Amino acid sequence: MKDKNMLNIDNNKLEILFSSRQIQERIKEIASQINEDYKEKKPIILGVLNGAFIFMADLVKELSIGCEIDFIKLSSYGNSKISSGKVEVRELPNLKIDGRDIIIVEDIIDSGLSINFLKKIIGEKKPLSLKVASLLVKPKSLKYEIKIDYIGFEISDEFVVGYGLDYAQKYRNLPAIYSMINK
Repeated sequence: MKDKNMLNIDNNKLEILFSSRQIQERIKEIASQINEDYKEKKPIILGVLNGAFIFMADLVKELSIGCEIDFIKLSSYGNSKISSGKVEVRELPNLKIDGRDIIIVEDIIDSGLSINFLKKIIGEKKPLSLKVASLLVKPKSLKYEIKIDYIGFEISDEFVVGYGLDYAQKYRNLPAIYSMINK
């Protein structure tokens, strides 16, 4: 009998952590909080590419407030399961950030290197406010003190894929979040 909570793709074993349903329910809760926090405002929702695009799309569909959408592209992993330790900006946002409320949307905060870097460079643009929403957070892996305002799920120190998260650009299309099990 095949286990519904396991996938085997490209000789990689994937075990489900969060189902599509669990993810959508949590996104509705986060959106409700953002709607309350920004009911009189029109924030810029700034997605971190590539990983956050699915989470961000589902999140903004649940928002009832006015907002603008933009993206920034960073890289710190390349094709590895381990961060390189350096963050590289590959593409900057197009919208003017100064004097605006900004919500950075991330797929996962692991060591905190990327979001720490991003908060500094966005902060230099003098936004009115700056908050962070992340689908996943690994609290035990954090190496920086970072305030994360909206958290989907906290996870242990494991490598995850699906729902926008990848390994060497694969598995982003999976509708749930899976832990990649090493052989």
